[in-house]
Parts: sequence; C-alpha cells; structure tokens
Amino acid sequence: MPQVLAIAARLHPELPERLEVLAEKRRLFPDGCRKLMAGLDMAGYGLAHPWRLNAAPRVDAFLELLPSAPDCLYLHDVAVLSEGRGRGAAGAYVVYLEGLARKLGLGHLALVSVYGTVPLWEKLGFKSVSAGAPPLPSYGPSAAYMAKKL
Repeated sequence: MPQVLAIAARLHPELPERLEVLAEKRRLFPDGCRKLMAGLDMAGYGLAHPWRLNAAPRVDAFLELLPSAPDCLYLHDVAVLSEGRGRGAAGAYVVYLEGLARKLGLGHLALVSVYGTVPLWEKLGFKSVSAGAPPLPSYGPSAAYMAKKL
C-alpha cells in the first residue's frame, strides 16, 4: 500500500486520498485491487469494488461497507505511471474486472473519468452517462461518470 500511495500522490495531486482510505478498499474487496507491473517494477495500480450503478463514492471517503445488493463493479482508480503507459495495463485490468464482474453476476462496470481521460475509457468500451449520473463535486471540474454494460 505505501507504493500505491506514492503513485497516487504523484498522479493525483489534486485528488489526494489517505492511505487508510485506499487500504480500506483493498480490505473490503481484495479481488478488485491489483498491482500493474512493467517488468519487475510496479508501474501502477487498480482499485475496484462492488457498488451501485449511477452512484460514486466521494474521493478520500471511507466506504465502511459494500452494498448488500450491488449492480456494478466500480473502478475507483486506475493509475499508471508514465514509464508504464502504452503497454496495455489499463486495458488488461479492465478485461480482468469484466471477468470478475461476470463471475459476481454484475452487469456493468462503472467509473468516474478525471483529467480528461474520457477518450481512453471510450476506447475500452465505456460510455458517458448523463441521465441519472451522480453529482461529482469531489472529483474535480472535468469529471465524467461512465459505465460499460457487460
């Protein structure tokens, strides 16, 4: 988790999260949390957990519990350092999560795109949601709620 925090601090200076908040996601749903590797080095991470479609947890907020009846797998964060980009890490993580969501009987993946990454997520099959999208004040002005039907 210290490596995750270091990468998050480097890539998300405007969206800081405490180590305890990130660690809670791993504790609540370890299957959704993965290191993204470039050779032998950790080049990024992915954090995901079951959630409710058209809802997004606040940044740097504890979840406390996962929903008893989730309908999506929520990608809380996918972060890849510049030296690890262009190798398909985010795409491979999404493919992994698709399989995990199907195994859990969940029909969607969902996320909040930040820093203008909507085109990346669109290439991976996500679509921006306008009707019913949650308010996203803690994610910054460029935030866009996106979902992918499985």
